[in-house]
Formats: sequence, C-alpha cells, structure tokens
Amino acid sequence: MKEWNSEGKTPREEEGKWYIFSFRSLLAIAIGIVLFVLYVKILLFGNNSLEVLRSLEAEKTKLLQERSTLREANQALQKHYFELLQITGG
Repeated sequence: MKEWNSEGKTPREEEGKWYIFSFRSLLAIAIGIVLFVLYVKILLFGNNSLEVLRSLEAEKTKLLQERSTLREANQALQKHYFELLQITGG
C-alpha cells in the first residue's frame, strides 16, 4: 500500500528527484552518441579517407620528383646563363 504525503506523492517519488532523465531517454542518448561516434569514425578512417590519403601520397611523390627535375633544369640554365654573361662581358 502506498503512503501519500500532503503533495500527493509517494516517498519514492520524492527521493527520485535527483535524476532528470528516464531510463529510456538515457538509453536513446547513449545510442545516439554511439551512432555519432561511428559516423565520425567512418568519416575519418573510412574507405573514402583512405583513398584520399593514398592519392595525396602519390601526388606528394610526383611533386618531389618534379622538384628534383626542375632543380636540375634550373642548375643547367643558370650555368648556361653565367657562361653567356662571361662571353658577352656583362
């Protein structure tokens, strides 16, 4: 048999004021957080991100090779330029 106070609440209802959410809402929030974490994981570490990473690494390698080629070409052109300056006396 339930005991009622002057406000029409049982002692258990009065003691339970410390929590705001019910079990169902806490469960829904926990599931939402888990789904959000999985979504972020897929964004950061999914197949698409892996493909982008690999393409960027390939582009980096290509650009480093192009840099080396351009440096060699620049050295040859500077050598040719300074030789022409010596010939013309400039």
